Amino acid sequence: MRINPESFARASSRHPWRTVVAWVVLLGGAIGLVAGGLFGDALTNAIDFTNEPEAKEAARLVEERLRGEEPDSELILVVSENATVEDPAFADYVGALQDEVQALGPGVVRSVGSYLTEDGPVSESGRAVLLPVLMTETDEDALSDDAKLLDEAVTSVDRPDGFETHVAGPATLFNQFNEIIEEDIAKGEGIGSIVALIVLLVVLGAVVAGLIPLVLAAFSIAIAMGATALAGLVVDFSFFVQNMITMIGLAVGIDYSLFIVARYREERLHGREKLEAIGRAGATANRAVFFSGMTVVLALLGLLIVPNTIFRSLAGGAIFVVLIAVAASMTLLPAILALLGDRVNKLRVRKNAGRVEAGTGFWDRATRFVMGRPVVSLLVGAGLLVVLAIPYFSIHTGTSGVSTLPDDIEGKRAFVLLEENFAGGLSEPAEVVIDGDIAASEVQSSIDELTATVTSDPAFAAPSPLEVNDAGDLAVLSIPFRGDIYEDASVQAIRDLREEYVPEAFAGTDARVLVGGETAFNVDFFDQSDTYMPIVFAFVLGLSFLLLTVVFRSVVLPVKAILMNLLSVGAAYGMVVMFFQQDVGPGFVKDIASALNFIQVESIEAWIPLFLFSVLFGLSMDYHVFLLTRIREHYDLTGDNTGSVAYGLRTTAGIITGAALIMVAVFGGFAAGRLSPLQQMGFGLAVAVFLDATIVRTILVPSAMKLLGRANWYLPRWLEWLPKLDVEGHEAAEQRVDIPDTPAELVEAGEPRGTDLG
Repeated sequence: MRINPESFARASSRHPWRTVVAWVVLLGGAIGLVAGGLFGDALTNAIDFTNEPEAKEAARLVEERLRGEEPDSELILVVSENATVEDPAFADYVGALQDEVQALGPGVVRSVGSYLTEDGPVSESGRAVLLPVLMTETDEDALSDDAKLLDEAVTSVDRPDGFETHVAGPATLFNQFNEIIEEDIAKGEGIGSIVALIVLLVVLGAVVAGLIPLVLAAFSIAIAMGATALAGLVVDFSFFVQNMITMIGLAVGIDYSLFIVARYREERLHGREKLEAIGRAGATANRAVFFSGMTVVLALLGLLIVPNTIFRSLAGGAIFVVLIAVAASMTLLPAILALLGDRVNKLRVRKNAGRVEAGTGFWDRATRFVMGRPVVSLLVGAGLLVVLAIPYFSIHTGTSGVSTLPDDIEGKRAFVLLEENFAGGLSEPAEVVIDGDIAASEVQSSIDELTATVTSDPAFAAPSPLEVNDAGDLAVLSIPFRGDIYEDASVQAIRDLREEYVPEAFAGTDARVLVGGETAFNVDFFDQSDTYMPIVFAFVLGLSFLLLTVVFRSVVLPVKAILMNLLSVGAAYGMVVMFFQQDVGPGFVKDIASALNFIQVESIEAWIPLFLFSVLFGLSMDYHVFLLTRIREHYDLTGDNTGSVAYGLRTTAGIITGAALIMVAVFGGFAAGRLSPLQQMGFGLAVAVFLDATIVRTILVPSAMKLLGRANWYLPRWLEWLPKLDVEGHEAAEQRVDIPDTPAELVEAGEPRGTDLG
């Protein structure tokens, strides 16, 4: 048996129960892994480099030669409206908090600091204090659980009137992020699923047919989470991966199933017997799904080039769910169709359920209108996308930090109170790590010079006393920031340290000096994203070109598809900047953003451009592959370029439009969440898919294909060795009109040189 999408479809349809049972067992195993906690164990709030930039190297030196592995520190913030630390009620409450937290035991808490027992942090007003809590666990998962115990201990103490108490710290913030994400996932899934079901009912016209894609999406999401749980035994994944799996799984799982179900019903309407209709759908729609899925995977592989765990997580989760969705579409779906047969049309909601093609209609007229004015249509469509892309050139990338969290989140409130009562010095400082003979006079002079320089910089507070290890060959100068460590001023201060202050102060010494800390880590992440962006672009574009060249045996179609996808991605970039970045975009856009509760930020998340490019490029290729396979199928039968384009658009318009609406709904559901990074991600994906399914498919594709004529299918003679994959299926291959691939073949075939290629 030949191994291809058609053979999988035919084999699965001949043994439907075996196939379904195999998938159900796989689903059960995945659910068991997730329910057993293995999926949660694979998630982390840490964003780490898989190489060693300056900030990571600095942290490693400090851990190995000075401080050792440092446990997490959480903070208990107590603020009173009127009472001060001198009031007995204040002291009694803080003492009760300290006792309750200490009662958690050494397995959870090492120590609890307080102004009652030491010189703990007290605000200038005397109405706010901090209780530093040194946690015991260093494992992130266990630490997350212990942070919940800490929060429960704090809330169990009766709080006097007029007092406000919050727990803050990395582990607590991670737990709050997780809660928001879980709520947003449920909200996004709910919005996406409801809209998807409505669209599926409209497009497919029957309840049973409409539910099948949702079932396939659910299988894909659950099994992908199980696969991620297994992969988590080897590598950690960012907690964003669950959003990624759910979002992409709903989008592609539903879309792929939609195309195959529609093609199967079309084949049945043409009079083919059930199993033969499944086989024909496997030879056409399944092939398109396979190659579409591979373009998505290739685009996502580009993210794995970036040596960073967040890109690995986003790409890994999406790749898992896309591969599983493709596999389910090619095997589980044919088995379900074999079991249902014509019962797939049960519970009809419209008369002509199953008919996806009409001889005339809106899409036919629209296509011929555009192809009748190809130059104007191409200029108008491309011009609009270029205009939308212009704001991208004003993009400022960075990270948002706690300040962009919703106001009702405890972590945000704690951040605001910390800023109000303890300005400067409490957030993680910049750390200048000096590797060399610290006692040497020239090194001491350099440290003094650097201390004087940073003291005069308004971005920094006064440096802390120098820390030196026992060997005297490593020291750390901690320099607190005056403002938010995530804001532009702090980022620029790190750049000034690295590029000016440190080189000038330590010139002429043998010491090796590195700048670390949380803000320096972020700066390295920003620089890494900028460095790898052209590499990822080249990788994704190159592999996509090669795949499409092989699939369509043309060098023109891949170039055209790539250019059009770049236009839609660029427009999506521009719209993200307009809707989210402060001071960029017209007023009416900001009004719309405000109505949608989009958070205005100083900086677009640094990972968004790379992520959007890879995901959008892959998803946009979906529609191109589906559309072009149908056009090629008709072109091979007729040799009529104009008629084939009209046929392809006419027969896929309803399905592609429905699929696009589903994707927009799914991504829009996640854009409705409360976290700024996820809002930017969901919105960018939604608008790009919308633009691709409307302007690109309706205007740019038909106008460009009309202008190029038969040149669309041009393949140089020296590439004729490429395999013929026959993506349009064996039916078209059997009836194919042999259209030469090159001008030389046209001459050999006896066609006049003056033949009209339009």
